[in-house]
Amino acid sequence: MPRSSFPTSPQPRPFARGAAVTTFVAVFCVGGVLSSVHGIHAQSDPPGTYQTSADPAGDRSEYAAKVAATYNYAFGKGDISTPGNAAVEGNTFIQPGVFPSANYCGHCHQEAYHQWRQALHSNSFRTPFYRTSVNILNNTKGIQFSRHCESCHNPIAVLSGGLTQNSAVNRSFDQDGLTCTTCHSIQKLQSTAGNGGYVMGVPAVMVDENGKRIPGEASYADILAHPDRHSKAVMQDFYRTPEFCAACHKANLPRSLNDYKFITAFTTYDEWQNSKFSQRNPLTFYQGDFTTCQGCHMRRAANVLPEPGAKHGTFATHSWPAGNTAVPFYYGFDEQLSKTIAFLKSGNYLNVDLFALRKVKEGKTIAPLGSTPFSLAAGDVVQTFVVLQNKNIGHSLLPEVRDLYEAWVEFTVTDSNGDNIFHSGFLKPNGMLDERAHSFTNRPVNTEGAFVDNHKVFTIHSVAYDNTVQAGRSTLVRYEFQIPANVTGELTVTAKVNYRHLRQSYLNNVFGKEHPAYPVVELASRSRTLNIGENSAGLPVPQDNPDWMRWNNIGIAYLDQLQYTDAIDAFAHVIQLRPDDADGYTNLGLTNIEWEKYSSARSQLEHALQLAPGNARALYYFALIERREGHSDAELADLTEVVRQYPQSRDARRELGITYYQRDDNQHAMEQFRALQAIDPDDLAAHYNLALLYRRMGMKEEAKQQAALFATKKLDPQAPTYSLDYLRNHPEITTESVPWHVHSALTPQGTVGPDDGR
Repeated sequence: MPRSSFPTSPQPRPFARGAAVTTFVAVFCVGGVLSSVHGIHAQSDPPGTYQTSADPAGDRSEYAAKVAATYNYAFGKGDISTPGNAAVEGNTFIQPGVFPSANYCGHCHQEAYHQWRQALHSNSFRTPFYRTSVNILNNTKGIQFSRHCESCHNPIAVLSGGLTQNSAVNRSFDQDGLTCTTCHSIQKLQSTAGNGGYVMGVPAVMVDENGKRIPGEASYADILAHPDRHSKAVMQDFYRTPEFCAACHKANLPRSLNDYKFITAFTTYDEWQNSKFSQRNPLTFYQGDFTTCQGCHMRRAANVLPEPGAKHGTFATHSWPAGNTAVPFYYGFDEQLSKTIAFLKSGNYLNVDLFALRKVKEGKTIAPLGSTPFSLAAGDVVQTFVVLQNKNIGHSLLPEVRDLYEAWVEFTVTDSNGDNIFHSGFLKPNGMLDERAHSFTNRPVNTEGAFVDNHKVFTIHSVAYDNTVQAGRSTLVRYEFQIPANVTGELTVTAKVNYRHLRQSYLNNVFGKEHPAYPVVELASRSRTLNIGENSAGLPVPQDNPDWMRWNNIGIAYLDQLQYTDAIDAFAHVIQLRPDDADGYTNLGLTNIEWEKYSSARSQLEHALQLAPGNARALYYFALIERREGHSDAELADLTEVVRQYPQSRDARRELGITYYQRDDNQHAMEQFRALQAIDPDDLAAHYNLALLYRRMGMKEEAKQQAALFATKKLDPQAPTYSLDYLRNHPEITTESVPWHVHSALTPQGTVGPDDGR
């Protein structure tokens, strides 16, 4: 596709059964055009732009009354967006025609338009992947429930009143999804609760001389004469913040959607906020430079087409490259697909470390590989420890809808002839992933203990397992195989992390079984050569972390897998290699706190604070020791200092609130829990403690509200039984729910490790 073209109706990549899914289902075939509105345009305006009103306020009230007369107010009179959170200035319906089209904006912003047209935002509604799932919701529960999804995927549909039975709203905007003037008309953020947590303004592309927004389109001549007034109309400072992204890149499943209770769906913003890149969390295992969502997904690059928004020859990309290879592949957007694959492969995002071998018969672990000599013999049963570090991703691997995406470890052992001795994580001829693969996905289940397929989120009641790796953390995957008796020479061991968007079974649900193979991207890999006989230590390679970090990463993985003895040993190696680094001692203290060995934790944290006085991470954990030992004043002082250094730390605010609560300092306790709710409005401890504190203070209505929020957001004690039912019926993946397990070539279903150290 030429760079100068503006595709308006891209055709999907051809495949056998595609035609059926490229048309809208009946629930979205709504017709009729409401009263026309008129605006003032320059003669050079492109044809086919939306018309806007010279008096939007007057037309809007007439329009809103007409929509309201037949609107399904299923969730309360005047409530136009529940189960979503989308809101609009004026609190009533807004004409879809007041949103200037992308074509209108693209007349000047050619680079932005070109990038946007292939990007996920412009295709947020129409893709068959999204519509397959949302149409199930519409057909099962009713179109009014899809306001939950459309608050982010199609805001104009929500705010114009299109999501109701027998709507007459003109849905021509569906093809543009999130267009320029949806994002650039947002005037306020409600909170970081997600699900469309924004307040939309009446679209404007100009302000007057007093800074007041002028609704509707303006002539290009006026914009060019007053570019500063155009910028003030379409830009807000908070657009550059992660909180802006959080309006949609955080989601929950509220009771109004599932008739059950509040369930967290995905928390990409929270994951960033807890990562090293936010510099808001003192408890990360590693520190890093401050980076926002935009810093990764809207990196500046040289613009090719004319772009008034460019600065010094570079433009913040409106391609938003991330992980979605499916949509550009489906539509044949080869430029976007190339950008996405390049983005996935470009960074030092993941580190794959073939860290250790364990000779099972001898019970001996050889680590770290490369720095330690060892010998192997034909017939040995060997475990390989693969440590995968989420090194430089600002959120989890995988983020968001893990039930649809696939990332997994492919592990191979080959002999000198290239023949496989062991292969885990392969794709079958039908495109399905090997059931024994270690994947970074989850399995949501319903009340029948069945996997919630087709993303029917309104039926989710539990999650059987979730193997995601959070930002800055590591996981350990164990593979066991036997070296054949007749092998000589050398073996090659390789571990890769592969990624596919989407899983094959979901693609089959959407298209049937006959469709092209969707792209699989290798995110990271590591190979090592193992000699039958003696293996000497070698020099480190640039791909590997330094040995202290390798030990630190496996210590983090052991800690997350509840293997406390091994974690202590790993962190002890870190201290040997970096005796003057406080974090090694802090990690030992943290491990012993989780292991309930508090006296050992105290001495280790004291040593950390000797090395780094005032270190917020060590102070936080030391405060927990002080609390246990009844030293309330010291506990208060430590946590107060942590909050001073990290005022947006969820954990520090929570613990300081508990400290004040236990000291009967109600006012200061409430201040901390309110501050915590400003950071995370869904924090359970905040709801619970504020309910108690408000009741103490005689604030009965506020106490009732917080108690109700706690009740709906806390874990349903019945929910784990649904997960157990699923796992009983799927023994091929049961071990994935166990923190410590082995993927073995010797047993069909893999094995669960010993219970040592738990």
